[in-house]
Amino acid sequence: MRVFCCQICRSGWRARGVLVGMSDPRNVAHAKKVTQEKHHHQAKAKPEKRRKSPDAVQNQPVETAPAPANAEAAKAEQKPGDLEKSLAVLSKLKDLEFHSRANIETLAELSLTIEEELKQREFSEAIGALYSAQEAFHSKTAAFIETYQTKCESLKSPS
Repeated sequence: MRVFCCQICRSGWRARGVLVGMSDPRNVAHAKKVTQEKHHHQAKAKPEKRRKSPDAVQNQPVETAPAPANAEAAKAEQKPGDLEKSLAVLSKLKDLEFHSRANIETLAELSLTIEEELKQREFSEAIGALYSAQEAFHSKTAAFIETYQTKCESLKSPS
């Protein structure tokens, strides 16, 4: 049950509000969350809207950045958070590789169960194909992890 209430505020404007009586607390909580998110997004959007005046841009000298000649110059251009983000990616890749290894072990057990215990030879080729595909995925993942780990180590070393 909703009751609309109108009041005249001190400045003379007519304020309209909603009095909520006997409403579901989930609706109230959801409305509160939505208003907080809107407030958060508006606060986030305000800094992006700020722009310098055209005169400030015109008065600054234009500098051309030279192209990096070697790897050390490229390291200097790395953003400050790149190492942390790269390490997070590496961690997720290692987690993926761990689960891939677990999948290989599970497929091996299933293959033995299907072929030996259940004697369902018609499925042995299909489970073998799954095992091969998972093994190929695992080996490619492991190779990529080694390459990416080398990149992370190069980001760690001071330039």
